[in-house]
Amino acid sequence: MKFTKIATPEQINQKWVLIDAEGKTFGRIITEVATILRGKNKPCFTPNIDCGDYVVIVNASKAKFNGLGKIANKEYFSYSGYFGSVKSTKMTELLEKNPEKLYKLATRGMLPKTKLGAKMIKKLKIYAGAEHPHSAQLAK
Repeated sequence: MKFTKIATPEQINQKWVLIDAEGKTFGRIITEVATILRGKNKPCFTPNIDCGDYVVIVNASKAKFNGLGKIANKEYFSYSGYFGSVKSTKMTELLEKNPEKLYKLATRGMLPKTKLGAKMIKKLKIYAGAEHPHSAQLAK
């Protein structure tokens, strides 16, 4: 009888993955990033261990958006807990002002809502332009 091997944190080899978002569809990028951060693309995937890689996204503001007016109509809400403190931000405003936050919000929704998911989202680095300071890690 064969058993499934369960990886330990010492056996995990984490790498750096560079993704260029220019001309790609936003949702497809986010699903790919969530899969890499979670480690589901590796044969040693274990659900209770952080076995994903680091992800660097460049040209974040140049991604395409598909859908029937989704970019114009979609809103993101924030709520502090006080009465009447619900604030909404349109997707177009978020893309112009802070594309890093838009990518993090979308990716966070696809990761586990636990301490492990919070640890995974910290491995995501997003930059609106083409330059990033992680070239030393990518040169390996």
